[in-house]
Amino acid sequence: MGGYSYCRIVGLIMISCLLGGSEGKVRVGFYNTSCPNAEAIVRNVVHQSSISDQNNLPSLLRLHFHDCFVHGCDASILIDRASEADEKRAFGHQGVRGFDVVQTAKAQLEAACPGVVSCSDILAMAARDAVFLSKGPWYDVETGRRDGLVSNVTLAAHMPDVADSIHKLKAKFLAKGLTAQDLVILSGAHTIGTTACFFVNSRLYEFPANRGSDPSINPGFLPELKSVCPKNGDVNVRLAMDRGSEQVFDKQILGNIRSGMAVLQSDAALYQDEATKRAVDSYLGLPGPSFEADFAASMIKLGRIGVWTGSKGQIRRVCSSFN
Repeated sequence: MGGYSYCRIVGLIMISCLLGGSEGKVRVGFYNTSCPNAEAIVRNVVHQSSISDQNNLPSLLRLHFHDCFVHGCDASILIDRASEADEKRAFGHQGVRGFDVVQTAKAQLEAACPGVVSCSDILAMAARDAVFLSKGPWYDVETGRRDGLVSNVTLAAHMPDVADSIHKLKAKFLAKGLTAQDLVILSGAHTIGTTACFFVNSRLYEFPANRGSDPSINPGFLPELKSVCPKNGDVNVRLAMDRGSEQVFDKQILGNIRSGMAVLQSDAALYQDEATKRAVDSYLGLPGPSFEADFAASMIKLGRIGVWTGSKGQIRRVCSSFN
């Protein structure tokens, strides 16, 4: 694949799993026999998409998170019926991209192994590959999910929002079986990619507490943010979520959060609660836990939310519509 080596394995996570096809379980290597090239096909599509547009990598990572957080990891976010109120049209999914990359991978998988690989598994594999191609950790993806049969905009009403308080964010994650530490770790996905001024402006000019700027923003960073997102400016202008390191998966975003240089209000909130502040600090100390290894573990945990396996659900022929 253009000389790109996939032999580098950083922070490899060893997953204990059942070797059989037990109902209700996802496992590493589910397609080893039924579609042995499944992961390689997805990886190649993700790699090629990153060559044409580097922003596809954070988009695919975000797409998997948004899918799993609503109705479980069932590819419900991919359904696109023009006349229906599908989940992808939810306010909380604004700006989510990567649908075309997933569909390209699905088309290639259908050509190689018709009716075998689910769209929900493509999302999980593509997210892992996006992390790795951004110089993040490699981890084994559990597969065996089946695609859901429901996609409704109302189900996305409780997506985490950039304006949520830390208490609300923790509650939303807890409702999905995710801890405060998972909240910190998965928010670390903002180490790659950009956001729009639309999601930042209220923090710069209409912060609820004082109708001005969020006082938690580093005074030296505030003019920089305002220069990119001026008042009454173009809300579609984009800026890096991880100042100085938006294309490399690393823990610099945690240092930015601690220094008051978080771009998103929800990221800044991580330093306003004792439990999440302690988690942020733990990854910045020496010695400390491995952010990369813990991120991989949290992604695996995320990928188990509400999965359908065995005879439940379906394997879609096209990811954007039910069979």
